[in-house]
Amino acid sequence: MKIDLHVHIVGNGSGGSGCWYQPRGWTRLGQPLMLRSFHLDSSALRGNLDELYAHRLLSLVRESSLDAVVILAQDEPHDAEGRKLAGVGSFYVPNDHVLRLAREHPEFLAGISIHPARQDALEELEKCLDGGAALLKCLPNCQNIDWRDRRYTRFLERMAEAKLPLLAHTGGEHTLPVVDKRLADPRVLTRALEIGVVCIAAHCATGSGLFDRDYFDVFVEMMGRFPNLYGDNSAFNVPNGRLRGRHLERCLQEPLAGRILHGSDAPVPVFGHEAYLRGYVSRRAFRASTRETNPLERDYQLKRAMGFPEESFTLASGLIRLPTPNLTC
Repeated sequence: MKIDLHVHIVGNGSGGSGCWYQPRGWTRLGQPLMLRSFHLDSSALRGNLDELYAHRLLSLVRESSLDAVVILAQDEPHDAEGRKLAGVGSFYVPNDHVLRLAREHPEFLAGISIHPARQDALEELEKCLDGGAALLKCLPNCQNIDWRDRRYTRFLERMAEAKLPLLAHTGGEHTLPVVDKRLADPRVLTRALEIGVVCIAAHCATGSGLFDRDYFDVFVEMMGRFPNLYGDNSAFNVPNGRLRGRHLERCLQEPLAGRILHGSDAPVPVFGHEAYLRGYVSRRAFRASTRETNPLERDYQLKRAMGFPEESFTLASGLIRLPTPNLTC
């Protein structure tokens, strides 16, 4: 089963989803590019974005080489006492929305999002496990989550018991407001790994902007110590001036090669220009990517051309929680 385990859901609450989308500051600049990536224009923001976005994504999955995508919820930033940090987040996607979409469409798998400091964190986790959660996604530096905080121990223990993987953003971030840039360090995941949670370091802890710290070497060192640590190659084809995929050769060698999963980071735009200029893909593969209008398929084909093996697209099916016929919500 070929899975893209890193696909974002966006909505404006128009369909009763509870979603909201309010890009802040200079992050507004990426808004039209992300919409255009999914063949939507700015009018969608004023219309039924909930339905338009989900319908478009479903069509893109069905027209791609993928069997399914993990659609990601997005909790709001909180402080360590569990209080929401008002005016900090730029979008919100409740767990109920992704769980419902996953129940309705087998091409969608639910990636939930729960800040562990919430007063109802364990209750929400149990509800989501019952509802079919495939994994839990977080952005520590944007949501203000330090998983080393011992107050989160029981939450992590429950995740380990339920075999619910943790997909955590690592490395720089420029599409969302950052609360604490120090939490981009993959060592934030150390305690979760020690407790036994399967952790997937999104972006393999690479830098994003020109001046971001690159934590790739830290990620590699941690891979040697923790067999339950994996990485994903999401945003390796995003034109950010500092290609995340510049560590490609090491990612294609053991011990990393067998532990890198496929992710696109959609709707973040995907282009093959930097990969071609760096010699990672052939001219023929690059030209083919420019003709591909489906961003999910474009990323899939570029990753194949870059040398990622078939196993990188199927590995997630053995790690995440897949739905079962008797699952109830």
